[in-house]
Amino acid sequence: MTSAQTPHRVTVLYGGFSAERKVSLVSGEAAAEALRARGFEVSSIDVPRDMAALTSKLAETKPDVVFNALHGRFGEDGCIQGLLDMMALPYTNSGRVASALAMDKAISKQLFASAGLPVAEDKIVTRQEAEETDPMPRPYVIKPINEGSSVGVRIVREGDNKAPLDDLGLSSDSPIMVERYVPGREITVAMIGERPLAVTEITTERGFYDYDAKYADGGSLHVLPADLDASVYQRAMDVSLAAHRALGCRGVTRADLRLDGSDLYLLEINTQPGLTPTSLVPEQAAHVGMTFADLMCWMVENAKCDA
Repeated sequence: MTSAQTPHRVTVLYGGFSAERKVSLVSGEAAAEALRARGFEVSSIDVPRDMAALTSKLAETKPDVVFNALHGRFGEDGCIQGLLDMMALPYTNSGRVASALAMDKAISKQLFASAGLPVAEDKIVTRQEAEETDPMPRPYVIKPINEGSSVGVRIVREGDNKAPLDDLGLSSDSPIMVERYVPGREITVAMIGERPLAVTEITTERGFYDYDAKYADGGSLHVLPADLDASVYQRAMDVSLAAHRALGCRGVTRADLRLDGSDLYLLEINTQPGLTPTSLVPEQAAHVGMTFADLMCWMVENAKCDA
């Protein structure tokens, strides 16, 4: 849509109350600014826990499309998508089922494996079990089942002391994923619709691409396009598209992978990738000639609901 066309009303949902609130605020503000510049009539809602208040605010803004800029639990896991489906409001990115599947690392990995996609071995254990003993030979990675942006992710290496996992905010019997650590290179592929854009390699001096490396200034270096053999580059794009399809995703997603020698491993797919100044999807979109505003407009114009 160009600025010469009649503006549509867009309501941006951002902020919220997950562990990724700060990132969501930045994503939402950037999206709103870009859409206003393209002539859309934009309202923004910092999503409260009170769903009655949220539905009232949505009714007041009368959106043609809801731009979902929420990250993490309750915004990325199918909850908000279900509410919008009930209200028959089209929204950006994946529907409630695909969102819920992608957010649950255990279920999504099972579906990836069933689709023949390469994944690392893992175990689901309780937090208490992970604190008491090594669930698998070191090194391994501990991941909360249903958080994004590497929240709560850590590597347990040889020689490390066992650390309590109190900071995960989970009870002792809550399930967590323990996954074999895959050494090598961190790469990622953005998807727009069913079009893989490019492959980015991510490096960081922090030794691990954790939450701070993702969002802190200078926390990571993005090599775009990744310096890979052409066949490996294409395979990364193919695996990412297959992962997008395996979960029934739509809109924009981003697949995260590890490359160990010539062996590729799919880590996860993100149905609400970040739109911050350091985010990977806008960077890949620019690489293929799509401005940030172009990307935001595409997301609005391809919004849907499952009502």
